[in-house]
Amino acid sequence: MRLTKFTDLALRAVMRLAVTAPEESVTTREVAESMDVPYAHMAKVVTRLQHLGVVEARRGRGGGLALTELGRRSSVGWLTRTLEGEEEVVACEGDPPCPLRTACRLRGALREAQEAFYRALDPLTVAELVSSPTGPLLLTLTPRPTP
Repeated sequence: MRLTKFTDLALRAVMRLAVTAPEESVTTREVAESMDVPYAHMAKVVTRLQHLGVVEARRGRGGGLALTELGRRSSVGWLTRTLEGEEEVVACEGDPPCPLRTACRLRGALREAQEAFYRALDPLTVAELVSSPTGPLLLTLTPRPTP
């Protein structure tokens, strides 16, 4: 199974925010630059994470992003499931629909494998994702200089 780029960016953003000290202010732009992704993409990700209650954004001087308590203790499985949506691994009902869809066992097997993937992530929390050596490495990421 392959995650969407959106989910990948969201997980990386949450990990970056999980290692940010409470008194530190980190902006969307800084998170985007440290992850070497376009600001516009990261802004969309942050907006979605705010709607989920995982990230809080403070405006104005001294503002920035902060991971909420929900974000810190969230299951990686829940977060991934929520960001990925209910899409199945295969598009049996696509255009044109698969001619095997009425008698195919592949769709069920792939759905079961997808659920097993999420279940494997369920026990892992965001806080656990950033334990050593990941957390210290995240703190060293700096924006790449522009040419």
